[in-house]
Amino acid sequence: MDANAPRPGLVVWVTGRPQAGKSTFAAALVERLRVTGPPVVLLDGDAVRGVLVPRPGYDEAARDAFYATLAGLASLLAEQGFCVVVPATAHQRKFRARARELCAGRYLEVHVAASEATARSRDKKGLYASSDAGAMPDLPGRGLVYEEPDAPDIVANGGRDEAALGAAVARIEERSRA
Repeated sequence: MDANAPRPGLVVWVTGRPQAGKSTFAAALVERLRVTGPPVVLLDGDAVRGVLVPRPGYDEAARDAFYATLAGLASLLAEQGFCVVVPATAHQRKFRARARELCAGRYLEVHVAASEATARSRDKKGLYASSDAGAMPDLPGRGLVYEEPDAPDIVANGGRDEAALGAAVARIEERSRA
């Protein structure tokens, strides 16, 4: 291998029900990696959705296409040597399985676990209230099933789980040295 060639990167997919703390966990992970780890990029699902043209919808086909695009972008950046942190619900296991397959061994899955009651208590966006009122009938975890990962690499209890954050950093640093 050429000594100047970039090392293969890694995709860290941070999944969990809406308002579980995915973005909080991802931001803390990125902050820590910027100090000690490999070059890092944050691809927040909501932010990416906001810049795609045309803007993706929320029906089943649009969600499938969006998560395929997000996984493809993450994989492309990982191939360039970046650690790509992707906080995105990806409520169906098949979305995350596709990302894992696309990343060919360069994938780490973090499940941010939070009960619906906990997620509701931190819902500044009003997603659960909108769902209750019928304005958002297909909110994952409410109108749509959120399929928890069968075997995530790391489980975080909410977005501020220091032990899970430390475990993620250690796994990332270990893989970046390989």
